[in-house]
This record gives sequence, C-alpha cells and structure tokens, in this order.
Amino acid sequence: MDTNRLSKKIQTVLNSQMTKEAEAAQIYLSYGCWADSEGFGGIANYFFRHCQEEREHMMKFMQYILERGGTVKVEAIKAPPANPKNLQDCFEKTFKHEVENTTAIYNIVNLAHEEKDWATYNFGQWFVKEQIEEEKLVMGLLDRLKIAGGPKASDESLFALDMQLGKEPDSATLARDVAVEKP
Repeated sequence: MDTNRLSKKIQTVLNSQMTKEAEAAQIYLSYGCWADSEGFGGIANYFFRHCQEEREHMMKFMQYILERGGTVKVEAIKAPPANPKNLQDCFEKTFKHEVENTTAIYNIVNLAHEEKDWATYNFGQWFVKEQIEEEKLVMGLLDRLKIAGGPKASDESLFALDMQLGKEPDSATLARDVAVEKP
C-alpha cells in the first residue's frame, strides 16, 4: 500500500529546500570561519550558531517528508561562495541569501495552497515566520554596521559590534508579537 501523502511536485520542492538549508549551513559555516580569521570572534560565533540553526531546518524538512510517507533525496550541495571582502559585504551577502531563501519558502507554500495540501501549507507557515525573523536579524546587522560607520567603521566601533553580536540572542521580536505595553 502506498502511504505517500505528498505529490511529486511537493516532494521535489521539499527535497530541494532540504538541500538549500544544507547549503545555507555551509555558507554560514564559511562566513563564520572568515569572520574568525578576520578577528571577529563574536560575529563568527553568531554565524556558527546560525549554521547549526540551518542544519536543524534541513532536518525539519527531512523529517516532514518522511512523516508524510515521501522519499527523501539527499543531494550534493554547492560549495560556499568566495569569502566576503569585508564585513559590509558579508552582511549584504547574508541578507541576499536570506531573501532568496524566503522566496523558496514562499514557492513551497504557494504550491501547497494550489494543490490544497493543507498539511504542507501548515508546515510551511513555520518557515514563513522563521524567514521574517531571519531577514529582520540581518537587517539589524546591516543597520548596526551602518551606525558604526559602514565600510569605514573604526576598529573601536567594529570591536564593540563584534562583542555585542557574540552575546546576542538568535531570535528577534516580530511585529506580530508586539503589544502596546511592550513595543
């Protein structure tokens, strides 16, 4: 008896996203190594933590495919891109990557909606929320770097930014969770 509850198209995009999450983990691992080699231990720590988070996302996709009776296809991943030129370049590339990932998540949710696969649609909503958070975190990095002086930031301001990022939580408060008492 066939127990697969996923269409071929849904199974394909879920497997593809699982691979994208593995690639994201490698990108963040690479950026963390680059940051550490540049003396940014706090920023490296930030990227290493996010590397692990992307691996967890990969596992969520794998487990969901299995739970729905589908077939997981583990594929080769691309090598991370070249090292960033500087911190500005690093954060801009990170933001671009997150926006591309958001688009891929939206494609999954849109396909699930078209096919009326409400289980996958519901599963995808967790990732929609996650991508709002991820984009907000990286926009915050770009904003802080801008305040610190952007590409021309002083060593002192970069040191302060590095120390701050090493201690920060890995999540952001989202607009939908804000109340008048706690904006």
